[in-house]
Amino acid sequence: MSQSIHRAAEILELVSVEPRTQSEVAAHLGVHRSTALRMLQALTETGLTRRHADGRYGVGYRLSGLARTARDQFDLANIARATLAELGRECRHTVHLATLDGDRIVYVDKIEQPGMVRLYSQIGQPVVLHTAGVSKAILAYQPAETVDRMLAGHEFARYTDTTLTSRAAFEEDLERTRERGWAVDDAEYESFVNCIAMPIRDASDEVIAAVSITALKASAELEDLERLQGRLDEVVRAISYDIGWRESP
Repeated sequence: MSQSIHRAAEILELVSVEPRTQSEVAAHLGVHRSTALRMLQALTETGLTRRHADGRYGVGYRLSGLARTARDQFDLANIARATLAELGRECRHTVHLATLDGDRIVYVDKIEQPGMVRLYSQIGQPVVLHTAGVSKAILAYQPAETVDRMLAGHEFARYTDTTLTSRAAFEEDLERTRERGWAVDDAEYESFVNCIAMPIRDASDEVIAAVSITALKASAELEDLERLQGRLDEVVRAISYDIGWRESP
């Protein structure tokens, strides 16, 4: 990827979180303010970013429109949407859909409930492999060579007291996931958030994605979420069936 395209992508990711000043963009990219300004002006001219009245830059209307238009191309998210929304209404927690995308696992949908605190996760963003329930639910069923490739050079950074900080500990957790059929994030990225997750299988019986139920610990402890395992199993089976999976006799 050329440097200019890479920087443009970084800018779009940065301003999608919240509007940023020219100086903030320059600092993030590690470039001079004039360089950041030229890139922001180019992105604004194409409608991908827009300049607010206070001088900060945010997501442009064209980018928002492109995202809505392109959404139908993501078949899994489109197929699963109604089922995930129903699960969200039932459990009153945040529901995530993540999929294997090359050497990354990426959030492709997120169902939040009205009035609930918004979580950090964003559609289109990769998950933190060693902390996310969805990544464990996917990696637990991948071939050893796939896991090796995805974890090569991965930094098992500590985020909370319960973060798995070594590959050995992580692989033990993947084994537990295979044994019980679901994965957990025991407040491993944020100390106040936990989740359970289960895999989605395609027509060839390969795990390609996962669904998680995520909650603030103040509203549901991990044990509370684990009681929803049966309903989550129904959901991932239904989605798997919709994309061609059939259970072996």
